Amino acid sequence: MSERKFEGRMSDTDALMWTVEKDPLLRSTITAIALLDQTPDHDRVLEKIDRGVRMIPRLRQRVVAPPLGVAPPEWIYDHNFDLNYHLRFVRSAGDGSMRDLLDMAAPLAMQGFDRARPLWEFTVIEGLADGRAAMIQKVHHAVTDGVGGIELALMLLDAERDPGPDTTPLPAMEPAERPSPMKLLREGVAHEMRRQLGIVRRTAASVPGAATDVPGAARGTAEVLQSLVRMLAPATTPLSPIMTERSLSVRFDVLSAPLGETKAAANRVGARLNDAFVAAVAGGLARYHRRHGIDVDALRMSMPINIRTAESETLGGNQFVPARFPVPMAIADPAERMATIRDLVAVQKAEPALALTMPIAGVLNRMPTTLVTQLFGGMLKGVDFVTSNVPGAPFEVFLGGAKVEGNFALGPLAGAAINITLLSYLDELQVGVNSDPAAVPDPEVLLECLAEGFEEIRKA
Repeated sequence: MSERKFEGRMSDTDALMWTVEKDPLLRSTITAIALLDQTPDHDRVLEKIDRGVRMIPRLRQRVVAPPLGVAPPEWIYDHNFDLNYHLRFVRSAGDGSMRDLLDMAAPLAMQGFDRARPLWEFTVIEGLADGRAAMIQKVHHAVTDGVGGIELALMLLDAERDPGPDTTPLPAMEPAERPSPMKLLREGVAHEMRRQLGIVRRTAASVPGAATDVPGAARGTAEVLQSLVRMLAPATTPLSPIMTERSLSVRFDVLSAPLGETKAAANRVGARLNDAFVAAVAGGLARYHRRHGIDVDALRMSMPINIRTAESETLGGNQFVPARFPVPMAIADPAERMATIRDLVAVQKAEPALALTMPIAGVLNRMPTTLVTQLFGGMLKGVDFVTSNVPGAPFEVFLGGAKVEGNFALGPLAGAAINITLLSYLDELQVGVNSDPAAVPDPEVLLECLAEGFEEIRKA
């Protein structure tokens, strides 16, 4: 694998997520909760995170935008960086139950980031039941996607409880930056000129091949346009007749399922783990609606399609394209449901317009922020639920001498009623459920239905 690097400027897709937060309903904060078997050693945690800040440039960088929006925002080194702001130690509320921990994490996730600082905050929670502890990790989606986030997290953890001293040479601390508006404008213009020249060259290189098959090129263009219409179609109204309201609040819940048995169930029908995951969620949501006396035919799902490769040099930033499509809810047989989800996802991955995600984001970023927020909101606020499947560590990891016993990711709602994120760790599937209380006023019922959905798939 080539050496990982961090880009000095946001991609257009990262910048779009950053921009649309003018509407706080579209915030894209990622929260993760690592459960620890004991209280970690403060000094060791501080030392590890301090070293991580030196090794991972993005943890010391803040966002600055060039004047007039001539280019995506830059990442620059923060001259006010203060590790004590980003890493905190607090005592648990209540009796330290899992419910208490989740209720502490939710308001932290609801708070917007200080845009004058690097976009991450870690909070170590001590005094949980049975001597346990936890670390709540809050990171802005513009920093990285779920897969990149796992890579970042592993750089901040240990592979054993009591490792020897880390002798990896530390890079020199880069000087903090205070760029003038004129410098930001000049660099932004130069960046855009280089990028546009690259686009022209790539387009020119593709013309001779396209000219040899004019009818084929025309058909291909028509298919792309049709795909583009499907991708950008507004959907401001959810398909669910009950999960219709939206708010700025969140409710966190978690559940677990066996990895091996769930994967085996998927393999029996020629499907993958993600197909089993989505089928379990669909089964759970269908149950939830039936508990409310409603049979729903389909719900609209948003799902990131990972385009990160083993050869990818970039660690930070987002390397996924969004898919948004109706998922059938009326398939009673779990095996048939998994097979149907498999075929649906294959169709979405083959959509020609997905390759245009970056150019589309580039166009949107040049439009007035208010208009972009309205357009993007029109695409997202009709989403009923979000699913995301992130492969986690297949081996034990530790923080400050404490073993990570569980790791739950809670993805952003970004206008949806529910976000359900799957993070595998060791031999378990650990599922984070982020729901909007305005859409789901009975989260205990939802969690029970989802658990039944996973159990049904495991036995298929």
